[in-house]
Amino acid sequence: MNDPHRVSLDGEIRDGRHVLTVRVYYEDTDFTGIVYHANYLRYMERGRTNYLRLIGADHRALFEATEKEAPGFAFVVRSMTIDFLKPARMDDVLDIVTEPEEVKGASTTVRQRVMRGEELLVEAHVRVAFISGGRARPIPKPLRIAMKADHDAAQVGEER
Repeated sequence: MNDPHRVSLDGEIRDGRHVLTVRVYYEDTDFTGIVYHANYLRYMERGRTNYLRLIGADHRALFEATEKEAPGFAFVVRSMTIDFLKPARMDDVLDIVTEPEEVKGASTTVRQRVMRGEELLVEAHVRVAFISGGRARPIPKPLRIAMKADHDAAQVGEER
């Protein structure tokens, strides 16, 4: 990943934070040329999904271990608070930054920011529940360990 012109489709983990770069396309905007508010939710969903993929949630062994412990598992958004601070416009290049805030038994809370360079455009706190069989269940240990390790790395990054 040394080539600055090459960007992973899944983004990357930097100091315990997941960073996904997206470009704003015409289809993302409303008639005024700014990003339609619901599209920020799509960007953040991609960020959360790719964050899980990069910490190992897509690896077959982890998936299979999780499936044995909690058949039919899924992550679902339980709650979200979101602040729209500044608009993004067509052709802007945005970073979607996802970082764990808290990892509990059956849920995790992540902080997500939409950045244009150093400028904060949108900030959200998202509580995601782990469910299996239609009910909240404890996050399986391998996944909880991966999330907790990432949370610890983000804390160390903030202390620098």
